[in-house]
Formats: sequence, C-alpha cells, structure tokens
Amino acid sequence: MPQSIQSSSAGAPAQDGKTVSTARRSKARYKILALLAVGTMINYLDRTVLGIAAPQLTRELGINAALMGLLFSVFSWSYVAAQIPGGLFLDRFGSKLTYFLSMTFWSLCTLAQGLVHGVGGLFAFRLGLGVSEAPCFPTNSRVVATWFPQSERAMATGTYTVGEYIGLAFFSPFLFMLMGAFGWRSLFLVVGGVGIVFGVIWWLLYREPHDHPSANQEELDYIEAGGGLTQRNKDAAGAAGSAAPKKSGFEWRTIGKLLKHRQLTGICLGQFAGNSTLVFFLTWFPTYLATERHMAWLKIGFFAIMPFIAASVGVMFGGVFSDWLLRRGKSPNVARKLPIIAGLLLASTIILANYVESNVVVIAILSVAFFAQGMAALGWTLVSDIAPEGLLGVTGGIFNFAANLAGIITPLVVGLIVAATGSFVGALVFIGVIALIGALSYIFVVGDIKRIVLVD
Repeated sequence: MPQSIQSSSAGAPAQDGKTVSTARRSKARYKILALLAVGTMINYLDRTVLGIAAPQLTRELGINAALMGLLFSVFSWSYVAAQIPGGLFLDRFGSKLTYFLSMTFWSLCTLAQGLVHGVGGLFAFRLGLGVSEAPCFPTNSRVVATWFPQSERAMATGTYTVGEYIGLAFFSPFLFMLMGAFGWRSLFLVVGGVGIVFGVIWWLLYREPHDHPSANQEELDYIEAGGGLTQRNKDAAGAAGSAAPKKSGFEWRTIGKLLKHRQLTGICLGQFAGNSTLVFFLTWFPTYLATERHMAWLKIGFFAIMPFIAASVGVMFGGVFSDWLLRRGKSPNVARKLPIIAGLLLASTIILANYVESNVVVIAILSVAFFAQGMAALGWTLVSDIAPEGLLGVTGGIFNFAANLAGIITPLVVGLIVAATGSFVGALVFIGVIALIGALSYIFVVGDIKRIVLVD
C-alpha cells in the first residue's frame, strides 16, 4: 500500500469525533531538492568547462583571444533565444520529461566538444549547449513551486542555486588536474558523461508529489497548505463541486500582457543586474587577476576559489534569511525583496577593488561582492510567487531571458572597456553601477509581491 494512503489512517480521535493525524510528516521534498542541486551543479560545470580548457584548447586549435571570446558568448545567444520556447515546452510536457531531455542533450553537446577538431564544431556544440540548457531554471522554479510551501521556497531556491558555485569552487581544481594528466578533451568527456548518467537518475527518481512513494499524507497536506501546486489541489476543487483550474492556453500576446506588470519587469531588470556580477566572475575574473593584479597562475588557482565559496554562503544565507523573515510574520514584500536589495547594494562595492593595492584585500572585496550576488540570487523564488496560474514555465522563460542577456552583454562591454583603456577600472565601475540599478529596480519598480492575474 502506498505510504501516502497508509499514513492517512494514522491518528487519534479528537473531541469532535474526527480523527487527528499523529503521523510524522515525511521529507520527500528534500530528496527532490537534492536532485535539483546536483543537476544545477552539473549545469554550470558544463557551461563553464570551456574556460578551464581554454589555455590548452586555444594552443591546439589555433584560436586567438577574440575568437575565444566569441565562443564564450555564443552559448548565451542560443540560451537566451531558447528561454521562451523552453518555457512553452515545460508547460506542455511537465518537469520530469523536460529536465530529462534537457540534461541528456546538454551533456551530449558537452561530450561532443571534446571530440571536435576545429572552430566550427565548437561553435555548433556551444549553440546546442545553450538551447539544451534553456529549460533548466524554469524547470527548477516549477519543481520548487510544486514541491515546497511558500515559506520554504527561498530556502529551496538557495539550496539548488548554491550548486552553481559549489561545483565551480570545489571541482575546478580536480578538473585542472585532470586536464594536466589527460589533456583538455578529457574535461568534456568526463563532465558530459556524468551529465548523461545523472539524466537517467533523474528519470528514475523524480516524481510529482502525489505520485512519490516517500511522500505521506502529512507532507502533501503541508505542501498544499503553503500553496504548493499539487494535483490534489485540483482534485479537491473538483470534489467540492468547483471547476479545477484550467491550463492556460498560450498566445504570443500573453508575453506582452505579462511584461505590462511591474512585478515581472522589475525582477527581470534586477536579475539582469545580479547576473552581470555572476558573468564577470564566470568569464573575466581569472583574466583580471592575471593582467590587472599580475598574479601567477598557481596563485590565481588558489585565490579564484575563495569568491565562489563566499557566493555559496551568500546563496544559502539569502534563502534562509528570507524564509526566516516570512515565518516571523514579515510580508512577502519584505521577506523576498530585502535580501535581494541588500545583496545588490553590497555587490556594487566591487568598485572598491580599483582603489586598493593589496591582492589579499582585493580578493576580500571581490569575495564580499560575490557573497552579495549570491544573496541576490533569490529572483527565482519571486517567479514562483508571481507567475499566473498555468504560466509558470513561460513566466520563468521571460525572466531567464532577461537575466541571461547579461551573458551576452556583460562580457562584450567589459571586453570593449578593457580593450579601449587597457585597464579593468572602468569594467568594475560598470559592474558596480549595474548592481545599483538592479537594487533601485527592486525598490521602485517591482511593487507588491503577489500573483499576476491576466485579464482579457
């Protein structure tokens, strides 16, 4: 007998004659969260492994710096372009199939990069990687909205988001050693192979709450009471004689309707700002340490880990702090927006690195800025809170589209500034100012955090 049915019979008679459950609430949602965290870690390793391989790869394939910059950028072209189609696919086919196909195909594209012998192949597979990874974060957001009550969503978002940074901080040294022993192609083969295996694990283990064998009745009730989008909400509505929520049909004009709501436009601008800081660390950070701070490569390998560790802590702190505020009775406006605003304001202190000489102090400043960017990574929690019924995938796609424009714009702007001035001073000012604009967007544009209702 399924556990959810067994647990419904556990209880003691209350004074009014009804049965009061005494069973302990299961924790199946945390198993699902672990799957998301591992998947997100693999996601970021796949998209950034090219940067680790670049020194050897450029020499073997004869790629100059300008062409390498183009190869870094091309991922974001297709990634951004595929956000809304990826969201539509998610709304049509659901979380399990979407994530399985996304993980499998992006891992195949990563593995294939280790087999190429020219720029054309790299270009094509980087494009494929961007398209394949596009549904990942909308799916993450949908799974969190399905499996977690509102009071735990920031924690859940922070937990899977920290996978971005943990993978880069703790696996990069291993990848450098692997490349030293077996060459740059081994990086793509190993990381791609791991992703394919995990795709199978996801397919075998992921279930919706009402189908999960480890989720008992108490956990399902807890998720529902907090606004989780479980099938049983629909069943209950039908049993009560009311129509179950209809799946929203999509029209292209729906995108325009969504963008007319300040909640969505505001968080899109804020996420673009936060992602600009992230993209700087994913792309230009090692070059900054080498050319602006004149660090040796061994020292760069040591120092580069520290900001990513700080960002990991920032992500977890922001999520826990936000949920703590919500449980203390603070409104969603305060609980969700305060950590993001504080994070973006603090991220702008990256500018201070221009005015200190000590490399240790510079790393400390950059670590604080990246910690703050991690705090500001709660935007996906707001997507879960404001997305219209039946349009979470499309809303997430729009949000991720805007956020990941930073992956195209920021590396190019930083590159132009450095090329024109021969220095990173203006580049750090650019990153800091963008962070301030993001904070102002959350303060003055976003408004109340509430679910968007579209009207014809």
